[in-house]
Amino acid sequence: MTTLILIAKECIPGNVKTRLHPPLTLEQAATLAAASLADTLAAVAALPASRRILAFDGDNSPLGSESYEVIHQVSGELDVRLGAIFDQCSGPTVLIGMDTPQLEARMLAPVFEDWPDDVDAWLGFANDGGYWTLALADPRGDLIRGVPMSRDDTGALQLARLSDAGLRVRLLPELVDVDTIADAHAVAGIAPNGSFARTLAGFGGVAGTR
Repeated sequence: MTTLILIAKECIPGNVKTRLHPPLTLEQAATLAAASLADTLAAVAALPASRRILAFDGDNSPLGSESYEVIHQVSGELDVRLGAIFDQCSGPTVLIGMDTPQLEARMLAPVFEDWPDDVDAWLGFANDGGYWTLALADPRGDLIRGVPMSRDDTGALQLARLSDAGLRVRLLPELVDVDTIADAHAVAGIAPNGSFARTLAGFGGVAGTR
């Protein structure tokens, strides 16, 4: 019995993926973020989660999240927001974000099976030095709060926090976190059949690689 948490923002222009502007307009960046979120929801739809939580920053929940319990994010830095949502869970719990639309259900399959006796946590690094997923057998917000976020060493610091707490950690595959237009094109190449890739292609020459 595993809880799945998806942390997401409402895809409003100027509120999401602003680093894609330029070359994208803010409206295009928001549209691409919505496609990323849609692909993520589709990827995990078949996973046997016993509870699904949308940790949401916004008012209008996205299509595809109807089976999710919406819990609005608390105020504060990302580590505080993540810690707060983990504190509301019990039993094996896995967090994912909305910025890795190349995600496939098989990548998270080990988390939804019986965990090996020597595993207390799973961590998946992102290419930018952060992480795209964190799973804890015993969810505790204090294992996240205080870890500096949005840095090129965030993943390493989170791993160190878990290890220092005596947790035995196993790694999941590294994924590309879409921060820049180059990341967007890389993800579209990895997952060319997804909504994200089709949306990016629809922007034509505007979505250059600069």
